Parts: sequence; C-alpha cells; structure tokens
Amino acid sequence: MPDSTERGLSRRAFVKAAVAIGGPAALSACLARENAPDLSQGPDDLSTLPTRQYAWNEFLALGDNDNHLGPRHRVLLYLRYGNEGTPTRNHRQQMEEALRTLEEAYPHSHDGLLFTVSYSPAYFERFDSSLPQSVGLQQPKALTPFEDPDLDRPDAVVHLASDYGQVVLAAEEALLGNKETLTGIDVETSLGGIFERIDRRTGFVGDGLPADNQDVQGIPDSEPVPDDAPMYMGFKSGFDKNQATEDDVTIQSGPFAGGTTQQTSTIKLHLDQWYEQDSRYQRVGKMFCPAHAESGIVEGDGDNLGQSSKMDDCPPANQAARESGAVGHSQKAARARENDRPIILRRDFDSTDGDEATLHFLSLQQEIADFAETRESMTGTDLAEESALGRKNNNGILQYMSVTRRGNYLLPPRGLRALPSPNPR
Repeated sequence: MPDSTERGLSRRAFVKAAVAIGGPAALSACLARENAPDLSQGPDDLSTLPTRQYAWNEFLALGDNDNHLGPRHRVLLYLRYGNEGTPTRNHRQQMEEALRTLEEAYPHSHDGLLFTVSYSPAYFERFDSSLPQSVGLQQPKALTPFEDPDLDRPDAVVHLASDYGQVVLAAEEALLGNKETLTGIDVETSLGGIFERIDRRTGFVGDGLPADNQDVQGIPDSEPVPDDAPMYMGFKSGFDKNQATEDDVTIQSGPFAGGTTQQTSTIKLHLDQWYEQDSRYQRVGKMFCPAHAESGIVEGDGDNLGQSSKMDDCPPANQAARESGAVGHSQKAARARENDRPIILRRDFDSTDGDEATLHFLSLQQEIADFAETRESMTGTDLAEESALGRKNNNGILQYMSVTRRGNYLLPPRGLRALPSPNPR
C-alpha cells in the first residue's frame, strides 16, 4: 500500500483497506500498522471446539446491553472444487488438515479467529444421490418482483471473521498456500490443488468503522454517517432478542443434524436521500416504526433500546399500513416469527467492495424457506396491496437497497465440513 495512502487513513480505515485489498503485501502492511493482538495459539485439544461451526455466540464480545457483537473484520472466500467428479478421500483429508491448522494457530474467539465452511446446491449436484429431506436447501432465486440478482453458484464459501484484520488476512493466505507459519505453527497443508478461488468479498462491522469508510459511491460527499454508528445506515442491527438463537437455526435430524443453512445477499446501498433529504425523524420511522419516531425513544444508533428494537411498542404492520400508510423495516420483519422469536440469525456486515457502499446480508436458518419467509415480510408487498402504502416512500428502507447477488448454502456440522457427500455415513 503506498505511503501516501497510509498517511491519509486512520488506523481503523487502514486495516479495513488492507483486508479489502488482500494478499501478502496487504498482510505485511496490516501487521505494521494494526495494534498487535495477543495471538496465543488455539486449544491443545481440538475436540473441545463446538460441533456446530456457527456456534459463535459464547465466543463473541458483548456490548453495553449484553448484545453479542460480531467480529469487526470479515472475508468471504468463494471457491470452486477442482475435480469434475466427486471429492476424493485424499482431498477431504487435506482440507480437514488445513482447517485444523487454523484452529491450532488461533484462539476460537472474536479476538482470535472464527470461521465456517458451507456448500452450495451446485456442489451437491456432482453426486448421484440427493440431500436428505431434513436439509432445507434450495437453489438461490429472486425473492421480490423488483429484484434481479446474479445467482452465486460456487462449490464452497469460507467465512473468516476476527476483530483483527491481520488475523483474517493471515488465515486466508495460509488456506491459499501462501504462508508457511501461523503464530509459530507450521502450515503443512492448504486448499491449494483442491479449490480455485473464484471470488473474494470483504467487510466490517462495529462502532466507527462505517464512518471511517464512507468515501465511496452510495453515500453523500458530506460524509454523514455518524461517528459511532456500527452500520452505514446509522443504526444498530442484531439486537439479541431480534435474532433467532443458535439452537433455533440448527438442523435437528438426519446426517447433517447440528448444521444449518446459510444465505448471503450482496446489497448495494443508496444513501443520498437517506442522509440528505430524510430527517432523523424519518430515518427512525423507516428503520424501526413511525411510533418510535413520534415518541423519540431511539437515541443515537439505538443502543439505548437494550436487547430488542421494542417492536411491542409499535402497532402491528398491517394496522399501521391501513391507518397511516407507513411502516418501518423492523415493524415488517417482526411478522416473521416463531414462538415469539425471529426465525433467522443475522451475521451481516458492511463493505466497500467495488468502491460502493454495500451490505453483505448473511443469515443462518434451519432451512432456506425461513429466509424466504422473512424476506417476504421485510418486503411488505401484501401491505402495499391492502393500503395506501407506497414502496418508494413509506415502506421501510426498500428504496435504499438493491440486491445484486444471492447464494444459498448448507453449513454442515464441524465433523462434515471437509467436502461432504449428500448422505454421509
């Protein structure tokens, strides 16, 4: 990274830029600039790690109201399996050894390394047998009348996450065969020769990072993102009580019991009107509900609300649409619930991929149909049809987002994460 670029960036923005660029040079620059973490090695006994790859919550930092905070830096590696046929036993063993090297090198935590490996429907099509009915995996598709996303069909996706940019970069380089040691541990195997990396997506989440990285398309030149906001739209997301639990999203039966399904959507943000024309009153009403705007209950990014977005204080979405012709995003999403809890677990993050303000919406759910149901509730087409509600102005935050890509995946339990077959023994 050029010296002039380094001098012009804050440390937080510099680390984000290094993660976005990737590669050995970016890792070296990140090591020189980022505050060095205490990189102790992973557990001596890897069998103590959770059987569920996505069981992150007990290893995440907690905010002031005991909401789980997602790791600040993320990398999504989109991979294509090199063989035309079914995976070989040697490839499975090599992949598992490469993944275990990461676990040996770093603590399983937000300030170490958390990661998952998931597989697309396209990957399972190479087998003669099909996935069992207990796995609700579907091909990705457009889910609203006004979206036309490109559909991702890699074989696998590796999601790397850490509070330290240098950790996700080093882990990536080790997986690609470009690094010989990690925290003093020899990297003897990699994914080289097994997979080809066909795409790479990056991002960040956490107080201050969006404000440090708002000089991109989709955000006004006035740089309006609040200094302490954790997301580009200025508000907190992922209140714990507005999330499904990890138990809720777990596949309960069949060979992939202990796994889950994963959905990723790349969403381009259009925030010129959001910040330059809409008032804070309007933004609160569109993000949460008009009643929250009227009461003034939301302070700053909404962290004062505690562990939920307080949708019980808002009228039901259909009532609000019918009576006032306006509903908020959270107000609509609250309709997709089971046992009074949402049915998806969000682990999304912002991004500057392509020099554009972007949201990578990553969700976990028992089956992809749960995400489709939630997306339908968020869209609120039914509300617009039965009321004076208009998508452009009064239907939450739809007009500020364009879905450009989408992919669906099976995230198997840890013991089946290395090139699984559809019906493993």
